[in-house]
Amino acid sequence: MGFVQESKENQVKKKVEEGLRSKMKQKALKECDQYTAKYAECASGRTISVVWQCRKQAKELNECLHQFTNDSVLEEMKKNYMLEQDNKNKNRT
Repeated sequence: MGFVQESKENQVKKKVEEGLRSKMKQKALKECDQYTAKYAECASGRTISVVWQCRKQAKELNECLHQFTNDSVLEEMKKNYMLEQDNKNKNRT
């Protein structure tokens, strides 16, 4: 499959991409809930000191979130969306 054909297949409307990004972020937050809780617990009652006191928890949270919110995940979601749309269109005819 050529680059042009592949890029056309992965193109989605801006609104659809925004929706997919939102779903991706929601899934990431759900999957990383334990790290979010650890960071929130550490940050509770702190102001400026949260930066250095909770550095470890912040790093763990960011690493977890990055697993679920990167370009390859988004591209896979776009690909799945396009396949679903193709299947819907085929079923209509």
